[in-house]
Amino acid sequence: MVGVVLLVLIVVLCLIGLSIVLVPGNKIAIVERRWLGRKMPRGRVVAMPGQVGILAKTLEPGLHFILPFVFTVRKIAFQQIGVGEVGLVESIDGEPVPTGRIFAKVVPEHDAFQDGVKFLANGGQKGPQLQILPPGTYRINSNLFHVNKVKPIVVGTGQIGIVTAMDGQPIPSGKLLGESVPGHDNFQDGQAFLENGGQRGPQLDILLPGTYRINTALFKVGIKEAMVVPPSQVGLVLAKDGLPLPDGERIAKMVSGHDDYQNAHKFLAQGGQRGPQLEILRPGTYYINPLMFKVELDDIIEVERGEVAVYISNVGLPPTEEMKAHQATFDNSSVHQEAGVGERYVVPKGYRGIWEEVAGPGHYYLNRWAYIPHIIRTTNQTFEWENSAKTRFDSLKVISKDGFLIDITLKIVVRVWPEQCPYLVAKVGSVDILAQDVIHPMIESQFRNQASSISAMNFLLNREDEQARAHKQVRAELRKYYVECVSVLICQVSLPEELMQTQTRRIIAEQQTEMFARQQVAEEARIATEKTRATADQQIDLVRAEIDSKAAYEVKSTTITIAEGKAREIEVISQAKADAYRLQSEILGEEAITAIEIIRQVAEGKIKITPEVMAGAGQGGLMDVVLAQLVRDGKGWSAPARAIQASPERGATRKPAAPAPSPKLPAAQAPAAAKPRAGTEPAATAVKPSPEKPAQPPATVLSPEMQVATAPAAKAQQPDKADAPKPAAKPSPATPAKSPAAGQPAKAAAKAAVKTVAANPQAKADGPKPAKGAAQKAAPAGAAKPNGKGKAVSAA
Repeated sequence: MVGVVLLVLIVVLCLIGLSIVLVPGNKIAIVERRWLGRKMPRGRVVAMPGQVGILAKTLEPGLHFILPFVFTVRKIAFQQIGVGEVGLVESIDGEPVPTGRIFAKVVPEHDAFQDGVKFLANGGQKGPQLQILPPGTYRINSNLFHVNKVKPIVVGTGQIGIVTAMDGQPIPSGKLLGESVPGHDNFQDGQAFLENGGQRGPQLDILLPGTYRINTALFKVGIKEAMVVPPSQVGLVLAKDGLPLPDGERIAKMVSGHDDYQNAHKFLAQGGQRGPQLEILRPGTYYINPLMFKVELDDIIEVERGEVAVYISNVGLPPTEEMKAHQATFDNSSVHQEAGVGERYVVPKGYRGIWEEVAGPGHYYLNRWAYIPHIIRTTNQTFEWENSAKTRFDSLKVISKDGFLIDITLKIVVRVWPEQCPYLVAKVGSVDILAQDVIHPMIESQFRNQASSISAMNFLLNREDEQARAHKQVRAELRKYYVECVSVLICQVSLPEELMQTQTRRIIAEQQTEMFARQQVAEEARIATEKTRATADQQIDLVRAEIDSKAAYEVKSTTITIAEGKAREIEVISQAKADAYRLQSEILGEEAITAIEIIRQVAEGKIKITPEVMAGAGQGGLMDVVLAQLVRDGKGWSAPARAIQASPERGATRKPAAPAPSPKLPAAQAPAAAKPRAGTEPAATAVKPSPEKPAQPPATVLSPEMQVATAPAAKAQQPDKADAPKPAAKPSPATPAKSPAAGQPAKAAAKAAVKTVAANPQAKADGPKPAKGAAQKAAPAGAAKPNGKGKAVSAA
């Protein structure tokens, strides 16, 4: 009996043990009903209370009592959603999701999926749930709900989140993006997104930098970089959605309130148009939905010094007929037209066309889709024709008139004035088009025409004329395109080698000729240099000689002055003496004066008594004898040295006498001998005694009285005084002195002469009166001088 009790007790204890379920604090218990219950409806997975199967209700941590063998318990850990995670819930059981929907609707009171019974009782649907689990611990029946832990959406700085909804209303036809709906809290409330009409597909709204707990099963988020417009660039915006552009428009109209395209909803609400936008993005960072707007970066317009920008506007009012007529009047040529653009007229700012107002130097944020800028240099521009990779055009090859190929490299310099730039753009489009389509063909044609009218060598030699000719023609042609031709420069003209050799040889010959001429000039210059150098080397001697010459000239002038003074002195003295002799002659008579002088001369031994003159049978008197003696001695009278022949009627023959020496003067004071006049007989030079001859006695010098007496006779035998040269002034140094005894016979001769004169009056008649000038010049220093009373006193 006891054994039975013990057995029953053991069984009871086992049943109690099997009925008690202890659930720890970090777990829940999932209960399965095996027996004694209703069957689950078809298609259900989780049983409701009273149904056989895995129950939706779980056992919370604690002590629980169950019927053993009816219920089985399986313990599981709590569902942990960590920090930086979200839980995406998928229901394994529930009502089916309606057709066309992907996510189950949200049902209330299920306590974040922790009360499965209420979830199913409230019509919870099978499948992905819109509601998500934020970080935390949840007691969720893993047999009813499957929880997938994912990272939250983190949009970093400088990034945006592009959202694509996996469920919602379909996007209307013609739209690219789902419309923005309110209340979804940056797509964190999927239920509000769907309930407010959120559309399936790419969303218009974006996620700005931040962290978002988004149901990634409902919203796919792509991380993109924000739009950054760097400095020196602009952002050109192209809208992918919006109203269509009107016909004929290339740029969408400008709308406001979209915050630089960052609020796409406002852009569309304000009537934004699809296509290129007029408004641009300046440098900065922009959070723009790239699914809605495409942004292209473009450089800003930089207009340097010496440049202007001409704008071609694709927006604005169309040009009026008046503007078109003005353009046609200003330029009657065709207006430049581009494909798909149409004619372009020069119009005021704000109209569609080429703005007549140009932009000067500076930086401009310009929309190139709306405004096409043409940067045109207003300074000189050079276009070259040369065989080089750096030049646009190759050198010109033309044929000359004589058939030679000429290779020409040249440059052309052009300039466009700022106010003419819009019309240049209207005419040809740009300077590049001008160079390619106008200047190059013009230059080629011009030089081909010029070369065909001239020979190759003349083209080379006359390149300056050809250059001026081309410049004149090109200048006139470019003026039609509002371009000024500054210059046309021929850089090099290359002729065939055989032609150049001929020219080279000719030029070499000319150069050699010029070189020889220059060498000759150089040699002459060298001779002059050497002469100058030699003169410089002898400069000291030249200066000394010049000084000596000046000194000699001064000495000469001094000597002449002294001589003139002496001559004046002698002239005055002689004049006085002559006056004295004249008075004596008037009182005593000429013969008496002559006799007195002769006696005095004989007494002094100055007249030789020994006769040296033979008197012929003629009637010569005493005067002839005296004159012959005087001529013989050559003393006291400076008569010309010529032979004196006795006159036939007197029968006397006179021997030539040596010239009488002049009074002795110092060498420095001796006056220069007078030159004879042309046509006169030259005077006989003084006869110097030969060294071989014996010494002669000293010559007799007549006294002034004797000279006066004898002068007329001597003058008759002399030539004219003006024609007669003066005798040599220097006496012969070889004349020896006479002895004192030589004067004794002279006294006796003088006495005989006095008697003869007294007895023969004819001698007085034959002796002419002495000339006044002769007496004055011949008077010696010892002649008679006036005594102050009108009478002359004899020196004897």
